[in-house]
Amino acid sequence: MNNTEVVVIGAGQAGLSGAYHLRRTGFEPGRDFVVLDHSPGPGGAWQFRWPSLTYGKVHGMHALPGMELTGADPARPSAEVIAEYFAEYERAFDLRVRRPVDVRAVREGDDGRLLVETSAGDWSTRALINATGTWDRPFWPRYPGQETFRGRQLHTAQYPGPEEFAGLRVIVVGGGASGTQHLLEIAPYAADTTWVTRRPPVFREGPFDENLGRAAVALVEERVRQGLPPKSVVSVTGLPLNDAIRQGLADGVLDRQPMFERITPHGVEWADGRRVEADVILWATGFRAAIDHLAPLKLREPGGGIRVEGTRAVADPRIHLVGYGPSASTIGANRAGRAAVRDIRRLLAEERPVAA
Repeated sequence: MNNTEVVVIGAGQAGLSGAYHLRRTGFEPGRDFVVLDHSPGPGGAWQFRWPSLTYGKVHGMHALPGMELTGADPARPSAEVIAEYFAEYERAFDLRVRRPVDVRAVREGDDGRLLVETSAGDWSTRALINATGTWDRPFWPRYPGQETFRGRQLHTAQYPGPEEFAGLRVIVVGGGASGTQHLLEIAPYAADTTWVTRRPPVFREGPFDENLGRAAVALVEERVRQGLPPKSVVSVTGLPLNDAIRQGLADGVLDRQPMFERITPHGVEWADGRRVEADVILWATGFRAAIDHLAPLKLREPGGGIRVEGTRAVADPRIHLVGYGPSASTIGANRAGRAAVRDIRRLLAEERPVAA
């Protein structure tokens, strides 16, 4: 059994931010805190992004606290650029991330401590920063006939880049940033593309200023405060109407169709009988929070989410969720890491017995 003060689960943006602030405020890595990451190397979810997502195409990548990302070649794959940056960050601040380590469950331990069960042994801890993100839980909607489709179905998490779709008829499902990026990339290669979304897409003109950002975060924050599953910040901001989107609209690539009713062996069908044949259905339908390992603590509310105030789980002040709900953006994750450490320091100080 390993004993520590704080366990950080996940070494993406949120987890590294939390580890940095622990280190900066006097916690010693390896003794006072440990960072556990199940990925094979540094980079968080970025290391799994498709090769055609170059660093120049990345929207809103905010530097980690204490060290800027400078001089990156915009033509290089973002997976390479950001993985190298994260690796250098871990070295620079001596964060000693342990990987690959799979966290299987977090449950009540002895003497008011938490027990973190992992593939590399168990840790007993006084507090937990959960920074597991969403990449490991791609959301696949279910539609009648889905199992009969004879073509290929894949999710954004498995997207290989546009070349694999050469000469194929592709249906892209999803109205977010990933769906539009996939469509714009695939269209020059595919024989045909069809864009399908549940709701009409909302395009945002003009700059996304601080007031709009604050309003968007507040909407997501309200959901987690009520114990509802969080929506992403991006889902409430709309799609930026940039030059690439304008061109896609003009070319007819971004000609949105309403959601189909069923999937057939050779494509999809709408309620009015209209059909589109396809070789591939690409589900750009987002992700859900990867928090199943917290199930033994019974933190979920009837609405399906974990009720959070700031980063603290309302049901258990030892648990902090960073990169969850309103902090699921790179700048939000940085702020959440700092806030979580501030609260944890206060909690641990209050628990320590006063010397006689």
